[in-house]
Amino acid sequence: MKNFLPKQYNRDDKFKVKHNYLREQFFDYKKILREIEKVVKKSDFTLGSKVDLFEKKISRLLKTKYLVAVGSGTDALLLSLKSIGVKEGDEVITTPFTFYATIGAIVTSGAKPVFVDVKNDYNIDENLIEKAITKKTKAIMPVHWAGRTCEMKKIKLIAKKHNLHIIEDSCHAILGTYNNKLAGTFGTFGCFSMHPLKNLNIWGDGGFVICSNYKNFKKMKLLRNHGLVGRDKNLIFGYNSRLDTIQAVVALNAIKKLKNITLKRIENSKFLDSLFKKNKNIFIPSREAHIKEVFHLYHLRVQNKKLRDIILNKLISKKIDAKIHYPTSMHLQPASKIYGYQKGDFPIAENLSKTSLSLPVHEFVTKKDLLEVSKIILNELM
Repeated sequence: MKNFLPKQYNRDDKFKVKHNYLREQFFDYKKILREIEKVVKKSDFTLGSKVDLFEKKISRLLKTKYLVAVGSGTDALLLSLKSIGVKEGDEVITTPFTFYATIGAIVTSGAKPVFVDVKNDYNIDENLIEKAITKKTKAIMPVHWAGRTCEMKKIKLIAKKHNLHIIEDSCHAILGTYNNKLAGTFGTFGCFSMHPLKNLNIWGDGGFVICSNYKNFKKMKLLRNHGLVGRDKNLIFGYNSRLDTIQAVVALNAIKKLKNITLKRIENSKFLDSLFKKNKNIFIPSREAHIKEVFHLYHLRVQNKKLRDIILNKLISKKIDAKIHYPTSMHLQPASKIYGYQKGDFPIAENLSKTSLSLPVHEFVTKKDLLEVSKIILNELM
């Protein structure tokens, strides 16, 4: 079986408007390599000084005291679950409209994922969560899909009422806010990814966790490094989930660009909104004043799958790298079969998978590009 992952990073120059922007973003790679050379000369590879510096800088940016860098966004979720004691037989409530890692972390922790349908803004329907709570429920894991924060006020009230933890999957939502409060700062833990295709990205896997208090922070630091204190004392059995020092060097470079990246994604998305808003055949989530979206993805949807696929194929034929995120909801994936979910269980999530399309809005997409994209889509809807 061939490894499919490298293909998503391959720059396909047949596209004029690309989802993959890594070559442009890391134009200054030689400067980064010079910093990496210093790490190599110092042999400062594992939990080195640059990891410490990264944790300080990202903590300052996200206005938190307690943050731990880990090996990936998936590890951030898994370690958070293990930190609150999730085990076999427990349940964690989440959304079926998410990337596989959200569910994989829950299953790896030993728990059962309990799905709740989403709303047309792609986020978990907070009004359905309480019905899904049982005696086995240990946590709620809202996913701030595509950079739009969930309705955290209601979710926090539910969690408090039932004495449940909140673990935020904030992997899409760095610098997103809800009522001016940053994504990842509402729950027991907030989990972030620095995968190469995220808004804050590095040259491989990496992530970090915002912890709600010092006690959680100390436990997370133990869990990421085998439960070790020093070299010879093992307090608890943990994991090997350390952010490499070399990746921390890349992350320190990326932090400098993050605010501009975010502003450009917001600007490009608002421009697309303005081009589409008068067309009754295009459905875009309402933009709420209390939510700052950071547009890891720009989603729109149309009336049905047939039309969505026609538009997708037309865009690709015109060298526009449009994509579907994601064509199959998690409850209908083969891996979820053991939980007994059926087609029709979560109709909104299923409909979004059939009718949605995502368009490039990163900082290297121009207004000219966006005008061309919108023209192609609108012509198909005439």
